[in-house]
Parts: sequence; structure tokens; C-alpha cells
Amino acid sequence: MIKVSQGCLGEEELQEVKEAFEYGYFGHAYKVEQFEEALKQYLGVANAVAVNNGTNALHLAMDALGIGPGDEVIVPSLTFVASFQAVSATGAKPVSCDVYPDTLLIDIDDVKKRITSRTRAIMPVHYAGNPCDMDKLLALKAEHGIRIIEDAAHALGSEYQGKKVGGFGDISCFSFDSIKNISCGEGGAVICQDTEYAEVLRVKRTLGIERKPGGERWQYEVSEQGFRYHMSNINAAIGLAQLKKLNSFVDRRREICRKYVQAFQNIPGIGLLRTNYNEVAPHVFVILVKDGLRNGLMSFLRDHEIETGLNYIPNHLHPYYNSGYSLPATEKAYDEILTIPLHCRMTDNDVDEVIVRIQEFFNGRG
Repeated sequence: MIKVSQGCLGEEELQEVKEAFEYGYFGHAYKVEQFEEALKQYLGVANAVAVNNGTNALHLAMDALGIGPGDEVIVPSLTFVASFQAVSATGAKPVSCDVYPDTLLIDIDDVKKRITSRTRAIMPVHYAGNPCDMDKLLALKAEHGIRIIEDAAHALGSEYQGKKVGGFGDISCFSFDSIKNISCGEGGAVICQDTEYAEVLRVKRTLGIERKPGGERWQYEVSEQGFRYHMSNINAAIGLAQLKKLNSFVDRRREICRKYVQAFQNIPGIGLLRTNYNEVAPHVFVILVKDGLRNGLMSFLRDHEIETGLNYIPNHLHPYYNSGYSLPATEKAYDEILTIPLHCRMTDNDVDEVIVRIQEFFNGRG
């Protein structure tokens, strides 16, 4: 089976983990700080706070901003449910908005319709690694005095106007789970330029514990609600090795995507998302399958040992987050989107097999 997504770990990661084992303490230790520093340098930002997964990165970011009951956060419905769960975990309400049909990125005009006196933040999702229009979002921030919290789980390595994604909004949150552009096994990070806010994040990620300079190791104070969200030394060790490989990972992912674009751009039954692969570090490759053929193509590819996915079920269609209103572009996309294999363990033969089978399906029209 050619997997739709897969991590790419090797001997370098095992060596880093071996060092972490030999250190003997597997919780928050020195490799976490090393990973944070390497991430800061890569992104060109002031602060990186490593945590145990991307969902908790989003939750921690909002909690540290004081977002809670009575507040609203606008989020594109076409995202993994983690984005919505992170909002509702604070007690705030996630407000679904639509996406642009040609990119599946947050629709700024629809966002404007959703802003109320209770709106505390907008959470753009850099879908598939493609950056949202940060200039327009930052203009909304200035006009309404609301926060921009970037869900950048897909976008490590992507650029917007020549700068790495991660330093544009008030906060950016990354995921490093087993299938992201780099993996820590499990992990995430909150990125911000405000050092005081970063210190709040660091306290909150470790149960609100504050230690006094010069005090005994066992002495600490807790003055606010915190969480057990810190990254482990083992996960940070994996991430350190992965970060060194990120540029080569991005190059390979772009190479595969460009082959797909060349192969599929003239097939009438396939729509491609508007993407600049000189800037985007692609996380997934999504095609739009027209004429009601999506499910048939999924079955056909599965019969030929090719795994596919669906990114994602719109959140406003889930019972827990039902919006009570329609989002036309999102709902149309849900009927057509199909994620096909993209990862660095794919061989050239794997890529060719995916292309040939999809072309075969459309030559026979299902």
C-alpha cells in the first residue's frame, strides 16, 4: 500500500534519542531548549515554546491570552477538528467561516460577516501549507483590535512574502505529529514575538509552576491555572534531527507536487488548488474531483493499493459545532476534495504509480 501520509525518520533520530536515554531524565530537559532554539533560528522569531502536541499549542496560546467563556474565535470550518476543540476547551465559541474555492484558505469577506462584539480572535489555517493572506488579516486586527492566532500545523517551511510562516500573527502554532513536515513523534510549538507572553506560556505549560531564581529545586509557587503540556526530552531529540532535514524534505515534497500538477492539470475531471510551490512547503496534496466521481476514485485507488484521505469533514457539519448556517464553498469542497499520497518515503515509482492509476481512472471515467 502506498500510504497517503508517512513520517520519515532514520538513524540520525535514533542517535539523538540514544543521547536522551543516556541522559536519564525523559521529561522536560536540555534537548527541549535546544529544539526551541533551533526552531527560533529557522523561523527567525523571538520565542518558541515547545509543547506536547499541536492541539495543546492552540489551547495554551488562547488560554494565555485570556480567551474564555463568552468570547468568540472565527475559524474556517474546513480544518481538522483539533482547531475547533482547542477553542471550545477554553470555554469560548468557535465561529465557522467559509473558504475561497480556489485555495481552500480562509475567506476574508466571510470573516468580516462573522465579527461581533464578542470576537476575540481569528484563527486562519494555512491549509495544505499554503499561507493565508496575512496582510488582510492583520488589517482586520488593526481595525477591530482582535488577535490573529495562526494555525500553522501544515505550514512549517512555507513562506509568505519572503518570510517564514510563523512570525506574522500575534501567535503561530505548529504541530510535529507523526505525519507533519517534520515529526517529533508527537509535539507542537507556540511561536510569538512578545517575550513576556512567552514567559506566561512557559509557566502555563508546566502546571503553572514558577521557580524562584537561586531557590532549591523543590521550591516553587503556583499562582494560576496551568496544564501538563510540556514537550519531553525524547520528543525534542527526534525534532532536532528532523529540523536538520527539513529543507531536503521540503524540496522532495515540492518535487512530487510539481509532478502531480503537470500530470493532472489538463484532466477535465480534476481541479487543482492555486499554489505557488516556490513558497509553499506542502503538507498534503489535495485534488478536487468533479462530477460526483470522488468516492469512485477513492475505491479505485484503494483496489490498486493506493491510500487516500479526506482533509477534512467541515466542522460546522458536526453535531457539536453545528453552525445553523450554510458555508457554500466549504460544502462544495467537501463533496470534491481528495488527498493523494505525499511524503518523503515515496519513491519515484510510487509517484508514477499514483499518476498512472488516476489517469487510468479518468480515461475510463470511473
